[in-house]
Amino acid sequence: MTSNYDIEAIRAQFPALKRNIGESPLVYLDNTATSQTPACVLDAIMDGYTMRKANVHRGVHTLSQEATDAQEAARRRVQTFIGADSHEEIIFTRGTTEAINLVAASYSSMLEKGDEIIVTVMEHHSDIVPWQLAAERYGLVLRAVPLRPGSSELDLDAYAAMLGSRTRVAAFTAVSNVLGTANPVRRMVDMAHAAGAVALVDAAQAVAHERVNVHAWDADFIAFSSHKMYGPTGVGVLYGRRELLERMPPYQGGGEMIAHVDIERSTWAELPFKFEAGTPDFVGIAALHKAIDWMEATGIDLIAAHEQRLLIRAEKAMRAMPGMRIFGDAPGKCAIISFLMGDDASSYDIGMLLDGMGIAVRTGHHCAQPLMNALGVTGVARASFAAYNTEAEVDAFIAALQRIHKILRL
Repeated sequence: MTSNYDIEAIRAQFPALKRNIGESPLVYLDNTATSQTPACVLDAIMDGYTMRKANVHRGVHTLSQEATDAQEAARRRVQTFIGADSHEEIIFTRGTTEAINLVAASYSSMLEKGDEIIVTVMEHHSDIVPWQLAAERYGLVLRAVPLRPGSSELDLDAYAAMLGSRTRVAAFTAVSNVLGTANPVRRMVDMAHAAGAVALVDAAQAVAHERVNVHAWDADFIAFSSHKMYGPTGVGVLYGRRELLERMPPYQGGGEMIAHVDIERSTWAELPFKFEAGTPDFVGIAALHKAIDWMEATGIDLIAAHEQRLLIRAEKAMRAMPGMRIFGDAPGKCAIISFLMGDDASSYDIGMLLDGMGIAVRTGHHCAQPLMNALGVTGVARASFAAYNTEAEVDAFIAALQRIHKILRL
């Protein structure tokens, strides 16, 4: 543990970590699904609801102006956080899922029948199903990059072979939410661009664990969620290149996104508001600002290094356990461990038994059924680490797995 990473001071900022599950202290290892929230973010949410809850961009009174200022300050904070050229390239959504749906619905509407969309077998359903819907609606062809045989990494030779004159979009995750595999984003973006396609990167599993920069990746679209980066739920971000966003039609219609409305026709607001129909979660958006501040003050690189220490400690102990199957062994993987115990124990049984000991993990197919099929399983248990987890919690997790091993007589 480095001297400048004060784990106890970090943990003290997260109220949820003080609770028990039954008679056991909570060990929260479901961070890939949703991270816990520090007090500074909770304070921002409370302030938004108690002191300046008024609709943004629609009022001349003080509360509305304050709420508007807070939302737009958050937009500029996101812009600097990911290195975008303009705050107008930052679209607020309800999460990564809506951000990808926005692009799939809007950008795909400009394509021609027979054009191709490439995804990968390791995508979350939110980066598969929207493209399926678009393919059905517009007569597009959807193709998926497989894993290399016997590997936790994508088959980039297959990806290269798929890219062709009809490829229009390549959509892929920066980090697998099951395997922890960190994909070579810039290389894959460059390959897509060389084929004349745009690239969308699902950064939901990356943004809390590494520095995401739009110029370093050169991606055309980047999507991520607040609730996975110590922020509030129901808030997401879509970054899009300005020239693409300006060409794309609106995703939804309603208030805020219009310039003028007649019964016969309407005209659209300028960016970013063209894609932000209706009242946004302006309280949550303002609180995301505080979550980003918290991450950068704590140190994203320090957080990542801490998580890697926990990952190494946990995997070393787990690999020594008879019958343990760990899915995901790519070099440089994120701090995610997906696993099964023996041939008969289901992920659900493992998760329920761990919960009885106060340890929260995720179970099931993790909204990644094509990947589960590729792995030859129906589901896995998944433990994932965040800034506030400790070596003692890793040890408690390992001890609990050893108890389960005996309970199930594996």
